[in-house]
Amino acid sequence: MLANIAVEFFVKGGPVMWPILASALVAIAVVGERSFWWFRESRRRNPRQLEEVLAKLENAGPAAAAKAAEGSEDPVVRMIGRGLGHSSAAMVGALQLAAGIELERAGRFLTVMDTLVTLAPLLGLLGTVTGLMRAFLKIGSNELAVAAVTGGIGEALIATACGLGIAIVALIPYNYFSGRVVRLQYELETAATNVEVMVLAARTGADAPATR
Repeated sequence: MLANIAVEFFVKGGPVMWPILASALVAIAVVGERSFWWFRESRRRNPRQLEEVLAKLENAGPAAAAKAAEGSEDPVVRMIGRGLGHSSAAMVGALQLAAGIELERAGRFLTVMDTLVTLAPLLGLLGTVTGLMRAFLKIGSNELAVAAVTGGIGEALIATACGLGIAIVALIPYNYFSGRVVRLQYELETAATNVEVMVLAARTGADAPATR
């Protein structure tokens, strides 16, 4: 019953409903993929290992910290491990590169969601224009067909409602995922700064006796 009503509304929405349907399917696929990715990523976070790596870096040096970070699935620990695998001169660049890789993974498909949030209402507006054009063309004909006029107005309203609905539904997870990316970026930058400071302090301490 509900399926028949949905199909009837889809047909009455006019040809613009096809790209609107495609937008809805893409939005569902992206939200599902990102939800699963973030759920899996949250289970991989390991604050205890992060503390262990930083403690090793402070007390035992970069080599021991890099060994402690091996095989980690935590993105922050993984970034530190990749950075410590390089010399001190190249460490900052390696940390930035590793952080960029992690952020690229976290921000995957956000551009698609941003496009859908903007595109869906525009498609609904296009359906409004085509539906009203259809209605006015029938009004201008020699013989007024009430069903045709109301059909054009119905097409306009259905397309507008569907476009706005997709945009509203996609906007909420888009903002949520964007917030998660910003949070991850902050954690990566904070960890990278801590690593740079610790390595610099260790190197300064090692060089200090030689300068006396």
